[in-house]
Amino acid sequence: MSPLALPPSARPGDPLSAIDTPALLLELDAFERNLARMQAAAAAAGVALRPHAKAHKCPAIALAQLQRGAVGICCQKVSEALPFVRAGVRDIHISNEIGGAAKAALLAQLALHARMSVCVDHVQQIEALAAATRAAGSRLDVLVEIDVGQHRCGVDDAPAVLRLLDALGPHAQLRFAGLQAYQGSIQHLRGHGERRAAAALAAERAGAVVAALAAAGQRCEVVTGGGTGSVEFDLASGVYTEVQPGSYVFMDGDYGRNEVAGALRFEHSLFLASTVMSVGNGERCVLDAGLKSLATDSGLPGVWGQPQLHYVSANDEHGIVQCGVDGGVDGGDVARPALGSQLLLVPGHCDPTLNLHEQLVAVRAGRVEALWEIAARGLSR
Repeated sequence: MSPLALPPSARPGDPLSAIDTPALLLELDAFERNLARMQAAAAAAGVALRPHAKAHKCPAIALAQLQRGAVGICCQKVSEALPFVRAGVRDIHISNEIGGAAKAALLAQLALHARMSVCVDHVQQIEALAAATRAAGSRLDVLVEIDVGQHRCGVDDAPAVLRLLDALGPHAQLRFAGLQAYQGSIQHLRGHGERRAAAALAAERAGAVVAALAAAGQRCEVVTGGGTGSVEFDLASGVYTEVQPGSYVFMDGDYGRNEVAGALRFEHSLFLASTVMSVGNGERCVLDAGLKSLATDSGLPGVWGQPQLHYVSANDEHGIVQCGVDGGVDGGDVARPALGSQLLLVPGHCDPTLNLHEQLVAVRAGRVEALWEIAARGLSR
């Protein structure tokens, strides 16, 4: 190895203590149980599982999901799909609208190598997709997004859907594949009953559009949506034919705060390994993991397995941890982490945290088993 080359953060066979930090760890046993639990729930409900890859951005994870029965994956951006197509994923839904000729051209090129679908909510998007696919000689599946309460993208009702279907009509290379009905804000409602009621309302709105389209002679082959926080309700709704959960593979601090009353429970499998780089005056310790290693938009990380330790401040390169049940410095006889010791953190939000790292260190029984590339990190076009 060149003296100027960065050594790997870990090697297969290394113990946890040998991992150079900050490093994202994936606990494989918990991860695999999460995969199996979600796939079994979808199969029992007779609903297709199309996991969202924006959560992990990792082809190795997508392939593991497909091997267990997922019908394909979702990506949120066109460029994000590139490494998954290269890895052999052949069914990808861009669960978003796209803007601009460059993105339409890239999507049309990807459609020569995989079955691609994309959302629309405006005639101009259809015209751009038609021009790009005509130039590339490719075909696309198109889903009309309906607004079921998110008030972000999507059309309001069945008449608006029908107007878009009229615009699709002249373009044989664009096939109407169904509807997307997603409400992201439901996922993070804390109360189990609160999420159930909100998910039921979203499903009711989606079902009303499906019924109105059927009355107009238009069948919806696919109704896709849902997420980790609402999936148990989406599976039971009788409306969704396909669900798009993503974070279930990892869980994170935010999802961990949701009340779970049903049997569909998932485990924390994603951790950020960090090292105590300073103990200051003994009233705190400082970690080598701050804002450049984890996202804090959904709150500061928790310290795994050590409830007496509280991560209280994130700086660019530093994280400050204090001891004591109240988050203060008056921890009594609580043992403080030693200089050079390793702490595992549970990120508050997995998706943007993954985007900050090049690799996942896959571990089992306290040892490194593999290094998985987060190949779609930074691909936001």
